[in-house]
Amino acid sequence: MPLRARQRCHALLAALVALIATAVLAAAPSASAADTWTEAGSDRADPLTESQGLTSVEVPAGAANRYTGIGTIPIGVSTRGWNHVGDPDASYDGHYIEPYQADSGTAKMYRVQAPNGTWSEYVHALSPGEALNNSWVAVSPDGQWMLSGEWGTMTRFLVFPTPGVNASTSPSANLPQAATVTLDHAVRDVQGCDFLSATQLLCSSDDPAGTLFGYTKPLLQIDLTAAPTGSANVTGHVTALRQLPLRSGCSGTFEAEGIDYDRRTGTLRVIVVSPGFCVLTDSKTYRFTRS
Repeated sequence: MPLRARQRCHALLAALVALIATAVLAAAPSASAADTWTEAGSDRADPLTESQGLTSVEVPAGAANRYTGIGTIPIGVSTRGWNHVGDPDASYDGHYIEPYQADSGTAKMYRVQAPNGTWSEYVHALSPGEALNNSWVAVSPDGQWMLSGEWGTMTRFLVFPTPGVNASTSPSANLPQAATVTLDHAVRDVQGCDFLSATQLLCSSDDPAGTLFGYTKPLLQIDLTAAPTGSANVTGHVTALRQLPLRSGCSGTFEAEGIDYDRRTGTLRVIVVSPGFCVLTDSKTYRFTRS
């Protein structure tokens, strides 16, 4: 090939490579879009009453943070088979919601305390292919929609009308699944999620394998293409931000549990249960701040 022809060919290839690189970079999620959460302290987590989940409650003003564990399940609830409680959440108007599951069956239950203190129960009959477990709930900032997840390796979250808040719900009727959040990357053993904004969540994963993101027990950020509603499915972009703290006087398997973001203080909290005997002594609720 003549020199000038080769030069023109090389120039064309270089331009083509630059164009492809530009397109790839434009399509890829920006690293700066993911926040950095820095550990800011910790508190002991009681293994009976603070080992499953937690949430901050804005109404009434000055309300204490709420926690769940095997010791918080009322006798009248557990004797009816609802013997596991997950990570709760609260709407900004003060409705507090706990997710329950049983060892077997075809339904999940959401126990709701209204701002006036009264309790009610909402039962969801499983959809075909839906997992039985009920590990967590996350209420959207507008209060109308509630996300919930399934155990194992999953590529979706489920969307429900928020029981007790959304006018379409009733304790005497089945709580229906309204839509789906389809995730662009698989997640494993999510134990809790909480909304930072209408289109962004943080989630705690108890992933024991570390094959999905390169390390175990990741803190995940989920960016939604739109705020969840009951009228349409949305997509969630998954980013692994960091490994949750795994420190204890005992060696063995830690368990990442519930998560809470308090918008009033900007504080993120995540429960990590220690292995072995140290579950009693040094399980922690870790606090994080955003930078």
